[in-house]
Amino acid sequence: MSLTLAPVLTWAHALPAVQGPPVAQVLPWVQEGTPEAACASKNPSVACRMVWNISNNTGFTRFFRNWLDGPLNALFWIVVILVIALILRAMAHRMISRVTLRMAESTMSARIREHSRTVFDGSPALLNQRRAQRAKTMGSVLRSIASIVILGIAFFSVLGQIGLNLTPVLASATVVGMAVGFGAQNIVKDFLAGLFMLLEDQYGVGDVIDVGTAKGTVEAVTLRVTRMRDINGVVWYVPNGEIKKVGNESQNWGRTILDIPVDIAEDVDKVKDIMQKTAEALAVAPTWDEIILEEPSVWGVQALDGGAVIVRIVLKTAPGRQADVARELRERVKKAFDEAGVAVASPAAP
Repeated sequence: MSLTLAPVLTWAHALPAVQGPPVAQVLPWVQEGTPEAACASKNPSVACRMVWNISNNTGFTRFFRNWLDGPLNALFWIVVILVIALILRAMAHRMISRVTLRMAESTMSARIREHSRTVFDGSPALLNQRRAQRAKTMGSVLRSIASIVILGIAFFSVLGQIGLNLTPVLASATVVGMAVGFGAQNIVKDFLAGLFMLLEDQYGVGDVIDVGTAKGTVEAVTLRVTRMRDINGVVWYVPNGEIKKVGNESQNWGRTILDIPVDIAEDVDKVKDIMQKTAEALAVAPTWDEIILEEPSVWGVQALDGGAVIVRIVLKTAPGRQADVARELRERVKKAFDEAGVAVASPAAP
């Protein structure tokens, strides 16, 4: 009996194939490797390592490393440098403002305690203006210096990140600085003189000063120039570097010196007694008792001038009030002489 296998084979082919274990599916962009190999560096940058960890693609990582890694890394550090510089600059400015204000307050407070009766014409507003101006000017200078130093360091650090050779840049900056300094030496001289003047508190707003070429009341003080107004109302602008010496009539106390000529036939002792009593009465009068600081003193005969005897009297006054005291004392002495019958003489013409 013969059997045919054709139906069996047909049935066997119709059966489903037996499935084995699943084959791992590999994504097309996934490649084997390491970030060191992909970035072609033993110590790849953070950005290149991050790109590799995200993409796991050697080609893209090398493209990033060759074309984007350097510029983005430089840009990142430039931003960090600028942010740090701006933060340091803001902190320095804030600290300088506090320090200069405290310095000005402590200086003026000490002067008030030491000379409580001679505080710059007795005007708190003028004192505050002087203190504010001094603190403002000093703070401005120190803040400018801090900004130049901090931003200058940041600028050269940025140039280093870009990849520029700093040696020629520094050499050029030195040459340019020398040229500018030589050409602007008068301005530099004014600035240095103004800085030392402010640090030493030689004079300030409201002081009456004599700089030789001009005399008047200080209205403004900057690092470069001092602005003052004389008795005629003329405003003078004096460069600080041109001030060789300065006489300040508004610090601590002043002195009124009054020379009064009387006829040479008058009794000197009588004249001195009248002047002494008149000055003492002025010293205890309301308002004037706060300006005249010590008991007046008649120094005696200062000179013999033709037909006149010149008698000198001296009063210690608040700063800047010498002229006011002198005018008032002249008027009172004239009235006292008229009552006593003392003749005032005119000095001989030169």
